[in-house]
Amino acid sequence: MSWEEKDNKLYRQFKFADFNEAFAFMTRVAMEAEKANHHPEWRNVWNTVDIWLCTHDAGDMVTEKDRKLANRIDKIYGK
Repeated sequence: MSWEEKDNKLYRQFKFADFNEAFAFMTRVAMEAEKANHHPEWRNVWNTVDIWLCTHDAGDMVTEKDRKLANRIDKIYGK
């Protein structure tokens, strides 16, 4: 699955073997998001992480900032 744009947000779901893998992924994403000063909206249920990205300062629209973070997240996921 790749990122999809809907309702002025980028969205992607990530699946893992278990909760530990999902949480480790979230930790790595959190570090990248902090470096970029751009923080996702996300949800974690056991082995699944859902992420939504939009730029609040741009009126809750998808911007290049979101696309860059999405690319970084994809690299962390590595699939």
